[in-house]
Amino acid sequence: MISRRSVALAFTLAVLSGPAWSVSGGAVKMFDTDNDGTLDLAEVKKAAAALFAKLDPDHDGTLDVRELHGRLTAKELAAADPDHDGTLTLDEYLAVVEQRFNAANPDKDGTLDAKELNSRAGRSLLRLLR
Repeated sequence: MISRRSVALAFTLAVLSGPAWSVSGGAVKMFDTDNDGTLDLAEVKKAAAALFAKLDPDHDGTLDVRELHGRLTAKELAAADPDHDGTLTLDEYLAVVEQRFNAANPDKDGTLDAKELNSRAGRSLLRLLR
């Protein structure tokens, strides 16, 4: 007999692991402006800058924890906030994006493919782009 816990675990794993492949492949298509099948840092930063503008409804040039909508934890925000004002400027946000890009690029070839975006570091980067 299958327990409720087993069913819940199987469902959770399916939800968490299944869409990740399609999300990463979709991200490549969505942000790959030169259509080479990979994302380079310039493409990622361009997407991040566009999202930053959308997340900044008061147009004050910064994002606070509320505007970030869970893209960064409080600890990550504090680490990315060198002036400790509780907000991120575009440059500070892009610095986090670059750090996560580099973490998702273990072969250091300067590009990310769908497989790299599906890694833990890649999914962490994608949270900053969507």
